[in-house]
Amino acid sequence: MPAPDEVRRKAEALRAEIRRHDYLYHVLDRPEITDAEYDELFRELVSLEGAYPELVTPDSPSQRVGAPPAAEFRPVQHSLPMLSLGNCFSEEGFVEWVERVRRILGRDPSGYVCEPKLDGLSVELVYEDGVFVVGSTRGDGRVGEDVTANLRTMKQVPLRLFPHHGRLPALLEVRGEVYMERGAFLRLNEDRARRGEPEFANPRNAAAGSLRQLDPSVTATRPLKLFCYHVGRVEGITIESQVQLLRTLPELGLPVNPLWKACRDRDEVVAFYAEVLAKRAELPYATDGVVVKVDLFSEREVLGEVSRAPRWAIAYKFPAAEAVTRVREIVVQVGRTGALTPVAVLDPVEVSGVTVSRATLHNEDEVRRKDVRVGDWVVVRRAGEVIPEIVRVLPDRRTGGERRFRMPTRCPSCGGPVTRPEGEAAHRCENVSCPARIKESLRHYASRRAMDIAGLGDKLVDRLVEGGLVRRIPDLYRLRAEDLVEVERMGEKSAHNLLQEIERSKGLPLARLVFALGIRHVGERAAELLAERYPSLAELAGAGIEELQEISGIGPQIAQSVVGFFRNEENRRLVEELAACGVAPRGERPATGPLTGKVFVFTGALSFTRAEAEAIVRSLGGRVASSVSRQVDYVVVGKEPGEKLARARALGIPVLTEGEFRALTGR
Repeated sequence: MPAPDEVRRKAEALRAEIRRHDYLYHVLDRPEITDAEYDELFRELVSLEGAYPELVTPDSPSQRVGAPPAAEFRPVQHSLPMLSLGNCFSEEGFVEWVERVRRILGRDPSGYVCEPKLDGLSVELVYEDGVFVVGSTRGDGRVGEDVTANLRTMKQVPLRLFPHHGRLPALLEVRGEVYMERGAFLRLNEDRARRGEPEFANPRNAAAGSLRQLDPSVTATRPLKLFCYHVGRVEGITIESQVQLLRTLPELGLPVNPLWKACRDRDEVVAFYAEVLAKRAELPYATDGVVVKVDLFSEREVLGEVSRAPRWAIAYKFPAAEAVTRVREIVVQVGRTGALTPVAVLDPVEVSGVTVSRATLHNEDEVRRKDVRVGDWVVVRRAGEVIPEIVRVLPDRRTGGERRFRMPTRCPSCGGPVTRPEGEAAHRCENVSCPARIKESLRHYASRRAMDIAGLGDKLVDRLVEGGLVRRIPDLYRLRAEDLVEVERMGEKSAHNLLQEIERSKGLPLARLVFALGIRHVGERAAELLAERYPSLAELAGAGIEELQEISGIGPQIAQSVVGFFRNEENRRLVEELAACGVAPRGERPATGPLTGKVFVFTGALSFTRAEAEAIVRSLGGRVASSVSRQVDYVVVGKEPGEKLARARALGIPVLTEGEFRALTGR
């Protein structure tokens, strides 16, 4: 029997009332009713929806924990990249950034906006016509993981937006940070310890681990919070500055950190930085600095971006917290390139909420410069709040029993000779078959941003190498199920899944393989540039230094490293063996056509998606940019275009309607 009209109206009224109280509590921090009264409203809604299941809507508050556990996280392509931030660690570094902004704009920016930099997990929430449809992690900035069901469990994530001036945005891609407050983190760890479960290392790990649960019901039990701070594509409403953004998001029902400030000049920014630093310990969440942004989006368009970071924002980091501890031992680790790195083993000590027991010493020269000895008392800190390092030794505490460190003349892993190439700071093991080098090479090769072989973790790599099953990367593709089931803790299902992952990796793009090989100085972007220029690994292997340097973005250091890598006989044999195993992807050269060299920007609502627009432009040899600058040739406008249209007109860039774009491209 269908629900009577009065029951439908009652259910909708309850949903609206619960959404309003969620907004008052989680966004404005101004609750109007008690928890018991809220629970009563929620129970009444659940009761109605239970009696009449057709009343349940995807955005109902009752559906926050309604998804079954996922088998895996599917990838989600961000329509606009989620960029990382550049850092500065001093007032001098901040002033340099300000001067760079001023130089590019030709004047001072209209203003800055400052927000505390949270230590959490970056996410993107996509709303269509005001309804939450997709949520994903940042991932590599271009592709993240679908955590929609998990984000739906968080009450700070509105499942339906409130109208802004009577209108809902047709599309809103909002970026934010999922985090865990320090007090909640301590309580969570206390509960886990009582249950005999492993504790989380710090609030960030707890937040990331909680959001990346395959079972949303687990996420629902974790005390996660959200602050929003940026947007991707926006259609249906106009947002022209960070100040406007931070005022608009709460009106829509999305939480922002109330501790933000609009600053007129750099002196006000420095004063705000000092203010947040002074109250850092009192804040309920972990913060390692202040994010400073140019306020006006039109000025951001002019500033653009460099590599994977915007020029219009910077993370002005706080000084790293320090602690005193003792050096128990100095051990040597062997990396995938054969570089030997001395590492100090420390008495465990807490720094910025993280227990530190090791610190890198980089190379022998660094050990000598700091005069670090086994048995020394030292000051350690987390550099940039991430990598532990020894700041200085406390020589007054020496007893005379401390031991100086000497770099070994034989590799601690294989016993092979150790050399120090002329002009380099690092000592190296020259044995390409060194087990330690092989292990590190395999870990890099299988990592998510390289060949992405799920299941091939550190411990399994150790067992495969130590068991003699894998001595070189091509051996991965020769593994058999009967070999794997003999490996410790490896069952038939795990063996089958791993072999499937290894087989799947054969179909990944050439750029992934180039990066996975671990060529010195070749990162992801350089690998992409090389894969665009050379259609196969064999052709890249035959390239010369001058030819490589003709590629925009490939400098002499990368070119020399690539040529040196492929001149090595062992590496040439590796390429041949990979090809024989079926790992020989083809590169995708940019298409050529009537739009070759032309740059397009799209703004406003169009009858096709941005992905379709990019595909059209690229198929004809052009490329698509996300912002308007003097390097753009055309701006294509749809309904309700944003500030990009005004920027295009100000720069005198040709503006095309959708019809004109279709006529130009023949689509």
